[in-house]
Amino acid sequence: MTATAVSTTPLLAALGTVRDPELDEPITSLGFVAACTVSPGGDAEVRLRLPTYFCAPNFAYLMVADAYDALTAVPGVRTARVLLEDHFAAEAINGGVAAQAGFAQSFDGEAVGELHDLRGDFLRKAVLAGTDQVCRGLQADGADRERLRTITLGEVPPSGALDRLRQRRAELGLSVGDDALLLVDPATGDPVAAEAVPLHLRRARVTAISLDANGGICRGMLRRRYDIPGEED
Repeated sequence: MTATAVSTTPLLAALGTVRDPELDEPITSLGFVAACTVSPGGDAEVRLRLPTYFCAPNFAYLMVADAYDALTAVPGVRTARVLLEDHFAAEAINGGVAAQAGFAQSFDGEAVGELHDLRGDFLRKAVLAGTDQVCRGLQADGADRERLRTITLGEVPPSGALDRLRQRRAELGLSVGDDALLLVDPATGDPVAAEAVPLHLRRARVTAISLDANGGICRGMLRRRYDIPGEED
């Protein structure tokens, strides 16, 4: 049988679903994908790079592992190889992901467990930041705090920000139906009490600003590290 060539386009689309867990942004838009190739037989190889040599190994592991899972799910891909480059823990991460060993075994003697709780923590931050994005649009249209407290997802005008918020809430197991309230505690899914709305909105705003600022810093450091032209060049 003649092997069918596989375009890199679906591979890059799959990698676009992989997010930096701390920044909640795709590794493709962040510039973390240094190379993506695939052989006529469907053997895919992706090389990832990060802003610094000392980026947190748990974050790096999640991105490499998620990239591997995304690639292997692409129709036509026979094997997938994801290689993190220029990182102090690259050998342990690359070997662990290739062996499907898990984080704890990849860093045997150093890690105390897997990364499910860490992923959950960052998803809760993503929900807060997404809530801020949606609320800012509603506030610009005149919604006050009481309206924000009682509005449901189905009453929010359609937008990319709303779609993203629904996705992050779904990943956390929170309600995403049209009758679900917009303002909920991302840790429990409980409605936000009236007296807690101001604090909740401030937390959401600070989280959104933090993610945006950290994303800008990472992009700048990556450009400087690899001499990548930026908008200011």
